Amino acid sequence: MIIPAFAVGRTQYIVLTLHKLYERRDIPGMPVFVDSPLATSVTDIFRMHPEVYDEEMLAFLNKDSNRNPFSFRALRFTKNVEESKELNFLKTPSIIIAASGMMEHGRILHHLRNRISDHRNTILVTGWQAPNTLGRKIVEGAQKVNIFGDPFQVRAKVEVLTGFSGHADENELLGWVAAMNKKSEHTFIVHGEEEAARTLKDRLSTQLKLPHIEIPDQHQEFEV
Repeated sequence: MIIPAFAVGRTQYIVLTLHKLYERRDIPGMPVFVDSPLATSVTDIFRMHPEVYDEEMLAFLNKDSNRNPFSFRALRFTKNVEESKELNFLKTPSIIIAASGMMEHGRILHHLRNRISDHRNTILVTGWQAPNTLGRKIVEGAQKVNIFGDPFQVRAKVEVLTGFSGHADENELLGWVAAMNKKSEHTFIVHGEEEAARTLKDRLSTQLKLPHIEIPDQHQEFEV
């Protein structure tokens, strides 16, 4: 299983989730590799600051204050390029987590190149894929994709999990705005796909009566 993941936040959340599953014996004891230098460095920082952990993490640690949420028996962090390359020769079932999350850069491309055409493999997508990215093409069912300029048949199984998203959804955004004592006089919707942005704009206008809502075009300027 190959899991493309953002190095900051998403990888650590996935590692914690796999840790829980591993302890409960809900997944086989197969090796889990984090193959991302940035994700490894960020995970070290996460370990150093338990004072900012959320309730989910604190509940996990409450069972054993000495446990490391980002370490369990099956987990390995690659230390160098040579260890990363060795993953290409794995012959046993394994999980590989690597950046980038949208499959545009990083070591994930090497793992995809070596495994995307094998039907025995699974690509597990845990984050939104921007239009025109390799990740978006794979999620939308492309039969063939280019990796490092070479064409590859997509024979691996593709699964998508939306529960790892770090973004508020439309209803949560509306609830956040509704709770404001003083509503915004100018609102700019700058993140998201066009159809979703327009739907959010309509609901902010009709349901919450916000004035002056804009969906800016690239390089468009406003005076406020």
